Amino acid sequence: MVSGTASTQQPAAAAAAAAAAPTRAAHVTIQVNSPNVQYTPEHILSNYVYRDAQVSTNADGSLTVVPTEKNYQFKVDRKLPKLGLMLVGWGGNNGSTVTASILANRKGLSWRTKEGVQHSNYFGSVIQASTIKLGTDAVTGKDVYIPFSSVLPMVHPNDIVVGGWDISSANLAEAMERAKVLDYDLQRQLVDAMKELKPLPSIYYPDYIAGNQKDRADNLIAADTKIEHLEQIRRDIRNFKADNGLDRVIVLWTANTERYSDILPGVNDTADNLLKSIKLGHDEIAPSTIFAVASILEGSPFVNGSPQNTFVPGAVELAEREKVFIGGDDFKSGQTKLKSVLVDFLVNAGIKPLAITSYNHLGNNDGMNLSAPQQFRSKEISKSNVVDDMVEANRILYKDGEKPDHIVVIKYCPSVGDSKRALDEYVSEIFMGGRSTISIYNVCEDSLLASPLILDLTLLTELFTRIQYKTDDKDAFAPFHPVLSVLSYMLKAPIVPNGTPVVNALSKQRSAIENILRACIGLAPQSDMTLEHRCF
Repeated sequence: MVSGTASTQQPAAAAAAAAAAPTRAAHVTIQVNSPNVQYTPEHILSNYVYRDAQVSTNADGSLTVVPTEKNYQFKVDRKLPKLGLMLVGWGGNNGSTVTASILANRKGLSWRTKEGVQHSNYFGSVIQASTIKLGTDAVTGKDVYIPFSSVLPMVHPNDIVVGGWDISSANLAEAMERAKVLDYDLQRQLVDAMKELKPLPSIYYPDYIAGNQKDRADNLIAADTKIEHLEQIRRDIRNFKADNGLDRVIVLWTANTERYSDILPGVNDTADNLLKSIKLGHDEIAPSTIFAVASILEGSPFVNGSPQNTFVPGAVELAEREKVFIGGDDFKSGQTKLKSVLVDFLVNAGIKPLAITSYNHLGNNDGMNLSAPQQFRSKEISKSNVVDDMVEANRILYKDGEKPDHIVVIKYCPSVGDSKRALDEYVSEIFMGGRSTISIYNVCEDSLLASPLILDLTLLTELFTRIQYKTDDKDAFAPFHPVLSVLSYMLKAPIVPNGTPVVNALSKQRSAIENILRACIGLAPQSDMTLEHRCF
């Protein structure tokens, strides 16, 4: 586990590094002065009017629009918990990188690269490195921005206690060196602390990940049955929480991509059938589903950072029954995040994407695992569905059932390591039958994009455990739906509550997070109308 704050630098060097690069973003204290907002020592309470419009289609094809209003009350717990994060796949590239990064930021480390001195930071984290427009300055009329982390009380990543499981017995220093993600001078400063961290034994079902992972599987739970695996993981979560004096533990899957599980009646279609199938050791129960069920039964939110269908119907029903948050699937870091921006731009500009061809090659262990056909298929599905909602939104460009050709290719190339290459071509139809082609070549350090996503997913999930709401038809405050769809901004294939439309457009996903947080302090959704500057 990651705990303690002792620096591996000499005292003078550590002090100089901390002075040069503070690792906590400046916090801005805000207080909303409104009859709709109340601050108590324990809570922030707000009244909020949610406005929308309901559309009806008439017999002649015309549309009738009726503005709607619904009153919400929000209650936010102001007390920050001592938070633990347990990573499944802790010894992988992502797990070792995020752990080392927390330690480096906590210690205020600096290190030398060929570009000069680099300081620890949380760049790439929406919560730690982005801002939100609060309003306009009362005197100058200029926009006022605050750190995202200042809108509501949020845990700082430096304060997270990290632990987890891995099928590899390598300690975190060995894992960090094996990953080849961080600069040597930084690794050198972290090695003593990292070598004290060793993953808990995990579970390995050879049918679910590529055969080329077998040699890594030397750190396995000493049990033969799936129910024993489930019970051991539950004990691990309880022990981690107790040993570190934690108030809450969040579990996140950042291990290998699995093949898809078949959805079988009587096996994983309901919560009770899923639990029964685990006891019977059914072949179609994936390791990730075992971890998800264990987390749910322990009351710990579970986030799936890989593309497989961890959340079979029975797992979703169990989360709903136990009222525990789940979120997934598959980290949205580089190529797919760009795709969700670019296609949204094209379609909203009235330009019709006809073909999207995405080619990737990468050389880390994720790439090696994805070289197997069944694991690649899981990734292909999560990458391919990311444009669907944008296509559905414009029936001027796309007739019923029509969508762009969408091809995804991933190849394993060991020499590029964690520095993934992504090549994309977007062919679109423009005015009067013309064609426009956009070609993009993107080199992205995979784990350095994914690690801040892990932090954001963890911190947002924790925040939403402290937010409750009430409407006029409810007698008591209640948490949000257990399927935490607000995490969609960070995930390629977001799961949503049954019957809820999936939103993949990145700007809408970001706006949803921002405006829900604004609602919790009684502020209206952010508007870019700027009428005060447009009207006499």
